[in-house]
Formats: sequence, C-alpha cells, structure tokens
Amino acid sequence: MSWRELLDQVGNEPVFRSSLLLAGKVSVAQVRLQLSRWVAAGRLLRLRRGVYALAPPWRRVEPHPFVVANALHTGSYVSLQAALAYHGLIPEHVPVVTSVGPGRPEEVANPLGTFVHRHLAPGLLFGYTRMEVAPRQHAFVAEPEKALLDLVHLTPGGDAPAFLSELRLQNADVIDAERLAALARQSGRPRLARAAERVVPLLRAAGGSG
Repeated sequence: MSWRELLDQVGNEPVFRSSLLLAGKVSVAQVRLQLSRWVAAGRLLRLRRGVYALAPPWRRVEPHPFVVANALHTGSYVSLQAALAYHGLIPEHVPVVTSVGPGRPEEVANPLGTFVHRHLAPGLLFGYTRMEVAPRQHAFVAEPEKALLDLVHLTPGGDAPAFLSELRLQNADVIDAERLAALARQSGRPRLARAAERVVPLLRAAGGSG
C-alpha cells in the first residue's frame, strides 16, 4: 500500500483501525510494517495498538477526543466528568476523557490526549446515546443523568451530600429529575436512588426545574 492509497482510504476519517486496511488479499505483516514506518516518519500517530490517526499536515479532520475515546475502548461510552462538562453541568475544564464499559481499567496517553477507562458492570451499561460531537463525527456519550449516576457509582462516598454539593452543578435544567430517578431505579442500586433524591434540591438551587 502506498501513502496515496492510504490517504484515499482513510483521509476523511478522524481515526482508523489497522483492520480496515486488511481486507482482501493483503499481507498483514507488510501492512503493519508500513504503518510502523509511517509512524516513525511522523506521518501517522499511533494511538494504541491497531488504532491510528493521520498527523498534520495530512490530517483533514481534527479528531474529537470523544471519538478517540470510543476507538480506544470498544463497547465503551464517554461518561463521568468528561460527559458532565460536555453537557455543561460542571464548570471545570476536564482535560482527561473518561469512558466506562466492559474490560479492565486502564489509562492511555497518546499524542491526542489522556484517556481513562473505568470498568462498569454489564447491567449498568445503559443511559447513553450516539451524538454528533463535531461536524460529521459521532461518539457514544452518557446522557447527563447517567453521567452523574456513573460518577456516583464509581466514586467512594459518591452519594454523600457533601460530594454532590462539591460538584457545583450548573445549567441544571439540562437534568431531567424524572429521567434521573428512572435511571437510578433501572440500576437496581439503592445508593444511586439515594443520590438521585439528594440531587433534586441541588438542581433547584442551581436553577433547574427539578
């Protein structure tokens, strides 16, 4: 495969998997060798084993961090503080993108950022949707209510009033209190149900409908 052939095939993709290049009668070893050479030459960025992005100036699409996160951890969705900030619910800038899903916890640092994966039990993998996070770029992201519940679930003492207050929720009208309670019930976790109840007064104080 030539560089021009690669650009023709993946030039409009923010990220791509090497498996995309292995269809048909091709030499797997040769493709991998060529990819390694392009990484060494600075033409490609290796994001993790088998996941790549074009480097500037060949990059036509700037990869959104959430798209990168989805590509790094198959079957995951972006949640916790990253999703809360995306929905405008917390004031802080969140430099690390955290995903939740099956598989072991890990942190991946690559040229496009730092990406953390937290394990979530299969029974809790709901409450997310595919969103257009940038023009023609889509990623699986937690709904605002589920991002909050995931944070509570994965944080020791996450249902404590002090912790919930420290989140400094803003733009609280983004949260639907009924949806929050429904997702908490769906989880079957009493701690999440308690947190959903305790958040309602905070939403009202922040100007939400509750």
